[in-house]
Amino acid sequence: MTAERQRTIEIDTRGQGLYEFTPAAIDFAATQAEPIGLLTLFVRHTSCSLLIQENADPDVQADLKEFFARLAPEGMDWLTHTTEGEDDMPAHIKAALTATSLSIPVAGGRPLLGQWQGIYLFEHRRAPHRRQIVFHFSA
Repeated sequence: MTAERQRTIEIDTRGQGLYEFTPAAIDFAATQAEPIGLLTLFVRHTSCSLLIQENADPDVQADLKEFFARLAPEGMDWLTHTTEGEDDMPAHIKAALTATSLSIPVAGGRPLLGQWQGIYLFEHRRAPHRRQIVFHFSA
């Protein structure tokens, strides 16, 4: 039997914020035939991003959300891409400043995350969305 080296998961968001999916990445790495490799994560959208961030104190998430809201606020009257709502172009800017893919080393069948690290989808839009993240394992 060969392990599934690629999988797509979906995350339903409820609007702006961070959505942890660390357990899904741990489970995927554990299914691989090779215990050592590289886990690549890729989000298939342009108005959200991926982060590895502290998962112990929820204030970190609140502060990150507030920082990015101030960095790329809604209502910038000089923007030209406005057809999808005033939160869309700021969401694209936030995604451009963060990451749409992550690479995490795997050993012993587990991602080598630090003690307080979690893997998050960072939703930059106000409305709920169904987001797809592709997991790929390379041995």
